[in-house]
This record gives sequence, C-alpha cells and structure tokens, in this order.
Amino acid sequence: MTADLAALLDELPPDLAAPVFTHSSWTTHRSQSYERLAFLGDSVLGLAVTTHLFPRLEAERFGPGRLTKIRAQAVSGRSCREVAERLGVPDRLRSAAPAAAAPGVEALISTERVLASVIEAVIGACYLQYGYDRTAEAVVAAFVPEIESAIEHSVDYKSALQERLARRGELVTYAVVEEQGPPHDRTFTVRAAIQGEQIGVGVGRSKKDAEQKAAQIALESQR
Repeated sequence: MTADLAALLDELPPDLAAPVFTHSSWTTHRSQSYERLAFLGDSVLGLAVTTHLFPRLEAERFGPGRLTKIRAQAVSGRSCREVAERLGVPDRLRSAAPAAAAPGVEALISTERVLASVIEAVIGACYLQYGYDRTAEAVVAAFVPEIESAIEHSVDYKSALQERLARRGELVTYAVVEEQGPPHDRTFTVRAAIQGEQIGVGVGRSKKDAEQKAAQIALESQR
C-alpha cells in the first residue's frame, strides 16, 4: 500500500531527496535537514486524509468532533511511524547517516518522532515536486491501514479514563512537564495525575496526542 508513495520518493530529484533523510544533527545548516519539509508535509497529510474522509463518512453518524478524532488517530505520530517502517525509512536513514553519526543512528531512527517527521518530509518533498493531487492520492493509499483502523476503532482514551474514574468519584488532570524541539517540530511530555499522584506519562507531537497517550498508559496500568 506504500508502493505509490515509495515510487514518488524514488523519483525525487537529489536536491529534494537529500534533506528528506538528513537529521538536523547531521548537518551544520539546520535548513538542510528534513524539518522544513516535515512542516509542509504535515499540512499536506492532514488535508489529504481530511479530503478522503469527508465525503466518505455520512454526516448523520460522523459529526465534526468524531471526524476530528478519526483524522487525529489516522495521522498521529504512531500512524506515521508505522507507514515509515513499511516504507523502509529506517534503512534509508541508516544509508544516509554520515560516518561520524554512526554510533547514535540506531537510537535516533528508532524514535517515533524522527520516523514520523521523515514521513512528513517525504510528503512535503513530493508535494513540491509532483503537486497536491498526485501526492494526496499516494498518501491516502499509504495510510489505508491507519485510516481504516481509525474509522473502525476510534479510541478516545481520555474519555474512557474519565468515565472509569468518575465511577469512583475521582478526576484526572493533565500537565505538560516538558517540551522539546523547535516550534514547528515540538514534542510534548504530559503527566496525568489524580490529586497530585501520577498515573501515566505520555509523549506526543501535540499536547492532545501526549494527553491521549498518558491516558492510555493510565488505563492499561489500572486493568
């Protein structure tokens, strides 16, 4: 299902393909890394999936709130990582890494944040080279498993956690305890707690995503 996107990637000219697989720590000029392309690709990914979902899901059953949750799950960092792994991004990063970066390559390319950012950079580069229509078609095809899973098994861990706690008369609160990365590629760490006692910690590329992960961990720990 990633064949189309892989084909577009393989056809990219060197000036676009090179930064896609360049981590900011591998170059003296941050502008030569994947960060700017990932910023662009994030928007293209969101629009492509939204445009696919909107006419497909009937208004009577899928209001804007539910559509937002489905889209967020379909394009989440976890979803992007899964697509990245199917596309062979880890191997491509290994090949692109300079010799001096070799000792830290495995740790770097195993992180969700890096793999998700590279997939977004791939999408951004394809958009610049091929335009929106061709890129969007390939993106939707690549994300089919994630889109279908989000439609059939849309999960709102925060609501599920609060419903469980409400039966015990408890209330969960969320707080951002750490932020990393530049403004356009930020990672958030969120702490979920009950009356000051930590019950889960989540990391995500948005505060909402991090809160969902913290709630998921809290739910799983209470089973």
